[in-house]
Amino acid sequence: MKYIVVTGGVISGLGKGITTASIGRNLKNRGYKVTAVKIDPYLNVDAGIMSPLQHGEIFVLKDGGEVDLDLGNYERFLDTELTADHDITTGKVYSSVINRERKGEYLGKTVQIIPHITNEIKGRIRRAAEKSGAEICIIEVGGTVGDIESMSFLEAIRQMKNEEPHENMKFVHVTLAFDDTQGEQKTKPTQHSVKEMRTLGLSPDFIVGRASYPLKKETKEKIALFCDVREEYVASAYNVSNLYEIPLILDKEEITNHLIEELKLPKIEKNGSSDKAWIDMVLKMNKIKEIPDSEAVRVAIVGKYTDLADSYISLFEAVKHGSTATGIKVIPVLVNSEKVECDDACFADLEKFDGLIVPGAFGERGSMGMLRAIRCARENNIPFLGIGLGMQLAVVEFARNIAGLENANTTEFNENTKFPVVDTISENSDGTGFSGIMRLGEYEIRLKDGTKMREIYGKNAIYARYRNRYEINSDFVKILEDNGMVFSGDIRGAMQTIELSDKKFFMGTQYHPQFKSRPERAEPIIEAFVKSLKQ
Repeated sequence: MKYIVVTGGVISGLGKGITTASIGRNLKNRGYKVTAVKIDPYLNVDAGIMSPLQHGEIFVLKDGGEVDLDLGNYERFLDTELTADHDITTGKVYSSVINRERKGEYLGKTVQIIPHITNEIKGRIRRAAEKSGAEICIIEVGGTVGDIESMSFLEAIRQMKNEEPHENMKFVHVTLAFDDTQGEQKTKPTQHSVKEMRTLGLSPDFIVGRASYPLKKETKEKIALFCDVREEYVASAYNVSNLYEIPLILDKEEITNHLIEELKLPKIEKNGSSDKAWIDMVLKMNKIKEIPDSEAVRVAIVGKYTDLADSYISLFEAVKHGSTATGIKVIPVLVNSEKVECDDACFADLEKFDGLIVPGAFGERGSMGMLRAIRCARENNIPFLGIGLGMQLAVVEFARNIAGLENANTTEFNENTKFPVVDTISENSDGTGFSGIMRLGEYEIRLKDGTKMREIYGKNAIYARYRNRYEINSDFVKILEDNGMVFSGDIRGAMQTIELSDKKFFMGTQYHPQFKSRPERAEPIIEAFVKSLKQ
């Protein structure tokens, strides 16, 4: 197994995840089997109960792993499916070691950071890499070099470096080269970051310099000289408006070829068709961006986590994929549902949008604004897509205002509601009775013939990813159907998708389609939603 370790310096949020994903994409385009592992140094076991306003969206994997949004980038760029094993946190590592200590598995030894914690980290990395069946595993270490939280992980990687043959592990360090007031690209922060890395017993083989503009030749020369790397191993990753350009930029910088040489990878004929497909996709995206805003469609994403746009990163990307597939320029606009709830002017502005999306969430805060937005879409025949809670509230709104179930609600907000049209999940994945579980990961949904869902997907069943604790109460399905709501998809009789056939586009999914959308392969229901904006 070959390993590429991506570390970060100077400041957090530089784009290590995109760099990791881009390197992986380029190696995959050359014909290698690639996987990725994310190390998050926080003490949480996973991202499941973290606020999206802390780290952005909680991405859900096929096996139900709730993980950092960077794994979403890996899946989109690599067009692969990862597992919870590919997400390593301090919480997971310490929980495992402490549980083993309590069981006496260390035979009375004093349990310490070295070797027990570091051994656990190394074991997790190697198991994830080997189980994936890949030839190359790219490891992203979260945070910045020097953070106290990541010390044990970097120590474990230092040990791995000594345990592996020299050509099996290479280091890519992502740093910032910012412009001063005279326009000079400053390298001192990069020098200090590399110095900090060396105090931990590690040295970068490659440096990726993040900057506003391409690194100048003299900047690369200076970084190479002071950081003891070859000049051609200093790559430029400058700001672009389209993140899918980054693999092409890094490839142009020859970093892919140099990694192949340093890792002594077997030469494989470059997969030109895959490269061309990615290039064509990027060109199409950029061409769509050139369409005047006056010819674009505007979509309001009415949610409660709007203070941090990364809370909806997969949804933004999925809409972009739908835009690419249809050739329609879409301008997504985040609208705070709490503002829609209390500000009539904000609510009135919703009618000016070409489409509305109400995404998933937990908790009652902002839900009245979501209900107002859903009613606005339904009454004004504005294309609408509800996801997760967005679908549940679409059922609540329909039940109240069309089906005559006054004050119908979800038991998430009111356990004593007279009409609990949305209630806790009553089945587990085996179909046995179990109330109040979380449905996580991938499930099969059967689609009903003659419905828009069946038409969109073109098949009788699909596999989609879930993250929900509540769903449609089967006791109210008939009355809702009698009033015109169509339930078009189910899991063993539990209704998972809705649509209103008398509207241009009014659909809801209990599942989260954005998690399976890819830049070269838009998720069908989101593509159909985007297409409806111009119909």
